[in-house]
Amino acid sequence: MRLNKEVALIYRNYQSDYVIEDLINFKNFCKKSKRIFLIANQIELAIKLKLNGVYIPSFNKKIILKRYNVYKNFIIIGSAHNLKEIRIKEKQNVMQIFLSPLFKDTKFNKKLGVIKFNNLRKNTKKQVIALGGIKKSNLSLLKQLEINGFAAIEFFKENNNNFKYNK
Repeated sequence: MRLNKEVALIYRNYQSDYVIEDLINFKNFCKKSKRIFLIANQIELAIKLKLNGVYIPSFNKKIILKRYNVYKNFIIIGSAHNLKEIRIKEKQNVMQIFLSPLFKDTKFNKKLGVIKFNNLRKNTKKQVIALGGIKKSNLSLLKQLEINGFAAIEFFKENNNNFKYNK
């Protein structure tokens, strides 16, 4: 599968420890293809390997009190499903928030929908990325949202880079 050059990659593995060699290989691939590469939930490791940044999932509610010595352009993003989690992500000093689930999908039985999503979105000054249940059939609804982008694993798999999205 070929991905659009604007697609960033997040490496998530919650079942076992990260394999450093795999992370370095992904980092090199992303560097060659000029993509952003983040790992989930391991800020110290992301800094040590000089990755583009880290993704903090919604289940990580630890407030990052320690100031990390991050380098210029280091990205911290997080995910949230409600106002309480948005506030936690703000305290964790994320730059962008994945807000989900926008639409119903196989992972989530419930959805925010366009109206609730927009109402939640208004409660933060952080950049917001739409996530959850985004398909070709509902892509046009994204134009009703005040978002900075969208993320959709299945969408990219199904459409194999054959799409254009202009806000």
